[in-house]
Amino acid sequence: MSGKLFLTGGSGMVGRNVQDHAAAAKWQIVAPSSRELDLMNSAAVAEFIKAEQPDLIVHSAGKVGGIRANMAEPVAFLDRNITIGRNVIMGAYEAGVKRFINLGSTCIYPRAAANPLSEDLLLTGELEPTNEGYAIAKIFALRLCQYIRREDPTFQYKTLIPCNLFGPYDKFDPNVSHLLPAIIQKVHDAKLAGDPTVEIWGDGMARREFMYSADLADAIFRAADDIENIPDLMNVGVGHDHSINDFYATVARVIGWQGSFAHDLSKPTGMARKLSDTSRQTAWGWQPQTSLEDGITKTYQYYLETSKS
Repeated sequence: MSGKLFLTGGSGMVGRNVQDHAAAAKWQIVAPSSRELDLMNSAAVAEFIKAEQPDLIVHSAGKVGGIRANMAEPVAFLDRNITIGRNVIMGAYEAGVKRFINLGSTCIYPRAAANPLSEDLLLTGELEPTNEGYAIAKIFALRLCQYIRREDPTFQYKTLIPCNLFGPYDKFDPNVSHLLPAIIQKVHDAKLAGDPTVEIWGDGMARREFMYSADLADAIFRAADDIENIPDLMNVGVGHDHSINDFYATVARVIGWQGSFAHDLSKPTGMARKLSDTSRQTAWGWQPQTSLEDGITKTYQYYLETSKS
């Protein structure tokens, strides 16, 4: 498939990886900045989509952050993400755009759900409190896509649910970043300062699944070419996880820091485990190609090239 692609969140990590992908050359990608199009403005979004008449919309915009940011700003994570999701999805629907790829998050799954997390577990239990606002907003958007298809199956509004992501264009400030970029920043700083220890929140035994962001971009373009045949909801992940301690150890190995780790057991760690069931993805015939260590190596190289440190 090719044509005009309206990409929200084009300046974010996912959006920039989408634009860097080789398959982007087949598309006329329209990715307005927040200054050019305020996604919080319903009328402006509706007018933009109606005027552009894209062949496909990929919705990756939103307010994102790690556990610290989600706990500090639950109102913004809920309100901004619901508003943006509603404006883009309904703007597309009302303009008659038939193909829409919505990006969800594995934080939508119940905190006590059995791992691996299959798509049919959605809304079967309480959410993780530390990122509940963001999760509710993501559930709202995917349900809206499902309701649109229920009313009119000609609208191919599908949701991909990526596991945790990392890679080029990520945010590395531990105050706002997700786990892996925060680890890269912390271990890099420790190496520069000659610090013998780096702090880990909790006991480090919680497990997470991380995928290199360029692999998600690959899945998005594959989905664009085959949107009629993918399920309404589909996890996109690597299908295996690692402990927080493992991530710290791998980053330390890549960076070349040889200190030790200290655990702060007073700090929250979030869900004990969050591993995607990738059965639907496997049946579809796609798998990510970048190993954890290779992805961390590439991400650290990007960090060194763009950091002022």
